Amino acid sequence: MVDLRYFAWLRERIGTSHEQMNTDAETVADLVEELKARDDVYAQVFSDPAGIRVAVDQELVEFDAPLKNTREVAFFPPMTGG
Repeated sequence: MVDLRYFAWLRERIGTSHEQMNTDAETVADLVEELKARDDVYAQVFSDPAGIRVAVDQELVEFDAPLKNTREVAFFPPMTGG
């Protein structure tokens, strides 16, 4: 079981900030493909991964990061400085 967290516009579009999911995904990219297959909302949200950042167990990673023994995956928009 993996905890999924969504922030900012991802949370607004998906309609929740948190959910749990059983997955056999080996990488973040595999997990995203599973999410996109759920329904059109997820497919739209994850249609452009370049506009999304991801953290696995609170560490920023790329979409090819492995998920073995992962407890939490968080998705959020790119951060901007100011």
